[in-house]
Amino acid sequence: MNRLFEKYKNEAKPLLMKKFSLKNVMQVPRFNKIVINMGVGIASQDPKYLELALKDLELIAGQRPVATLAKKAEASFKIREGMKIGAKVTLRDQRMYAFFDKLVNVAIPRIRDFRGLNPNSFDQQGNYSMGLKEQVIFPEINPDAVKHFQGMDITIGIHCHAVEHARELLKIMGVPLKDK
Repeated sequence: MNRLFEKYKNEAKPLLMKKFSLKNVMQVPRFNKIVINMGVGIASQDPKYLELALKDLELIAGQRPVATLAKKAEASFKIREGMKIGAKVTLRDQRMYAFFDKLVNVAIPRIRDFRGLNPNSFDQQGNYSMGLKEQVIFPEINPDAVKHFQGMDITIGIHCHAVEHARELLKIMGVPLKDK
């Protein structure tokens, strides 16, 4: 089992139940999925950048990503409907915990001038979203071989009843959120 899953099961769950006075273990917030999304706008002019992004995302996530298609045409960006313009991957279960461990303990500390993640990036359901400017913060990516720096959006799907519960879960699991 993954080390972070063990931490969730043995530390976070009892702590959250006690802190929020939850009577049932099914009320405890838990990770549902992690979605990693790369928008590769330059792929409309040169499709090789999409292939590079797909390869990088596969190395980062440990799972094969899918290419996302444009939903509608946009003439000013030279994009037609159905054109491949991005990549995404959805992680669940053990791969999700392995990626989360790598994100929190390896990738986030490698961000330049890092002062903490935004504590207000939660939606109404308690999901946390963050953006990264470049893929080279992950150890699988060789910075010398990167031809085009590519950002990505990471959404951590959390099943919970209140945003405060999700925020507390992330703090317990080691996510470095800024103080409000």
